[in-house]
Amino acid sequence: MNLQVIATPDGDIVWVSGPLPGAVHDLTAARIWGIVRELAAAGLIVLADKGYTGAGDHVRTPYKGKNKPESQKAANTAASEAGRACPATSWGAAATRC
Repeated sequence: MNLQVIATPDGDIVWVSGPLPGAVHDLTAARIWGIVRELAAAGLIVLADKGYTGAGDHVRTPYKGKNKPESQKAANTAASEAGRACPATSWGAAATRC
């Protein structure tokens, strides 16, 4: 089952979608529920896990690659630590599994 959850940076759940089959990719689910469109319209910048890569400039996902500069490694670490408010996710904001 795929549920999309929007949570604040401190882990408070703001919204939960209805269920979709587990085979539905996270980004596809977010688009089905209109999350990507609404976040862009609201001008919000959010953190999300790598399942949301390609969602748009307003959705920040981890930097990829083995030879990242220290600044990108630090950004990934900071975002990961911010997501610890919701222990079941490593990024925890745009769509998280609490």
